[in-house]
Amino acid sequence: MKILAISGSARRKSTNLALLIQIKGIVPEGVSMNISHEIDSLPIFSPDKEEQQTPKNVTDFIDNVSNSDGIIIASPEYVRAIPGGLKNAIDWLVSREAIIAKPIILVHASHRGDDMLASLRLVLSTVSSRFNRDIFARFPLMSKTPDEIRKILTSPEAQKELFMLINDFTNYIDKSDA
Repeated sequence: MKILAISGSARRKSTNLALLIQIKGIVPEGVSMNISHEIDSLPIFSPDKEEQQTPKNVTDFIDNVSNSDGIIIASPEYVRAIPGGLKNAIDWLVSREAIIAKPIILVHASHRGDDMLASLRLVLSTVSSRFNRDIFARFPLMSKTPDEIRKILTSPEAQKELFMLINDFTNYIDKSDA
């Protein structure tokens, strides 16, 4: 089973990326997880750049989505909305088959961001018939140092929540394939 994790943040030391890295470290045997955290390198979506005009980094991103069995997205909130880079990445997928029935879940690395989450849930439920809003985890990592983040995410409570999240998601993907 292949999971693609997408960080909606362009920051290299993002708390969302740190959360995805922690999840990657606990995926069960038989599951691989790749993290896409360079959405800021995708050019702005334009229908004029589709088909043969699609830039290579965009086709690579689309291929990663296509070749995954499921997607986990972790994203910050920017001005109560979806970050532009993440929305742009989703826009590149809209006219293609890669995302339509892809199992997708969210995780969140902040105690706030409900407006963004509501908007992202609406967008994802529009582009994928397999978006699951019920499999979700949230951790208050905003403004924490890397050491504080590591301590929070390796606590027994967080580890239990992350194991349950990944277990629920892999079961959901298995049901999607049945």
